[in-house]
Amino acid sequence: MQTSLRKFWLSLNASYWFIPTLLTLAALVLSFVTIFIDRNGGAQWLTDLGWVQASRPDGARSLLTVISSSMIGVASTVFAITIAAVVYASGTYGPRLLTNFMTDRGNQFSLGVFVATFVYGLMVLRVVRAEDEVPATAEDAAATYLPGFVPQISLLIAVALLLLSVAVLVYFLHHIPASIRINSVLAGIGRRLLRDIDDRFPKVDGARAPSRSAGGVTVTAAVTGYVEIIDFDRLDDLARAVGATISLKVRTGDFIHPPMTLLEVAGADPDGELSAELRGAFAVGAARTPTQDLEYLIDELVEIALRALSPAINDAFTAITSLHWIGAATASLAGRNLCRGPEQEDYDAMRVRPLDDDFSHFVARGFGGIRPSAATSPLAAKVFIDVLLAAIDGCELPERRALLAREAKLLEEQAEVELAGPALDEIRAKARAFEAALRVSR
Repeated sequence: MQTSLRKFWLSLNASYWFIPTLLTLAALVLSFVTIFIDRNGGAQWLTDLGWVQASRPDGARSLLTVISSSMIGVASTVFAITIAAVVYASGTYGPRLLTNFMTDRGNQFSLGVFVATFVYGLMVLRVVRAEDEVPATAEDAAATYLPGFVPQISLLIAVALLLLSVAVLVYFLHHIPASIRINSVLAGIGRRLLRDIDDRFPKVDGARAPSRSAGGVTVTAAVTGYVEIIDFDRLDDLARAVGATISLKVRTGDFIHPPMTLLEVAGADPDGELSAELRGAFAVGAARTPTQDLEYLIDELVEIALRALSPAINDAFTAITSLHWIGAATASLAGRNLCRGPEQEDYDAMRVRPLDDDFSHFVARGFGGIRPSAATSPLAAKVFIDVLLAAIDGCELPERRALLAREAKLLEEQAEVELAGPALDEIRAKARAFEAALRVSR
């Protein structure tokens, strides 16, 4: 149950409509509060100020009508521009990046401000009363200092919201083009990847290989879909209660279906009730999310690089930028203890053992995914070797250095098939320089 609630909250918080809904509700509450203040004489101080001219009913209605009508028009335009940006990103960078644009806080906040201003204007407009109209309530009659009823404080706040909306519109018109620039997209993915690596694999323990599985009785999947969240705290409570050790056989982001093995339980018999509780610690959905999934972010970088190196696009420099961020992530992983799951708090890593994700897993996911396409581009192939050499500097374990050296060797072998002439000679020279630098660094 807790896993399902957490999944619901994460999906709600990441949805395109969540922040606009909150801002709209806040606008509704604000309108009731300000109208109440106006009805109870709270605007008297405004009429006492000589430099503030109180609005008349006709002027207030015209102003609020303009604010409301313009804001709903701008909100529609913002939504249309966002959808256009999403379509562009999907066709250029790949469908994986749709989530990045739909969950962008700038887009959500912009739409929310416009919709909230529209709603606030409508709510205030409904209580404006002309001179010849009968007061709707006794409070209206008691609070009226001019013929009719104009909520002066509410009107000022509506004008303030209009000015805020203009500022947000300027921000939005700058934010959309900036957010779909490929360097900005790659930098956003790369920085989040590096932050998630720091959170998941602190350097305090140094470089160590992952621990091995404890074995045990298997618990299989009962549903089909992608693992979105694993509740390690819940698994730890269950393992402690029955005195068992749990070894996971899937990671966040894996696609599961019956009868795949989810985990193994050593030291206890996972009967029907315990098996159901263990399965309940896994939130399964229709798509992967980056919540606990480092590989999701690595795959985004790889996908952009592969699209850039495809014959239809042939953009080696975009691929090079992707390689730089993958190299930075690999260098960050090279000196870390990888015996940790996606979450570090409230569970014993020896009692609940995540699936082994050793250094070779991440190297194969990043460099291994790009290698065949990088070998077709002389520019990308040379940068591929340079990035590998830069990542080696952080390797403390010889076997990790050997993995990176192997990637350079495999790239050279692939280039022997894909390239010829001077381009191939340059790759060979790069490979020899890599080997020489590797021998010196030892």
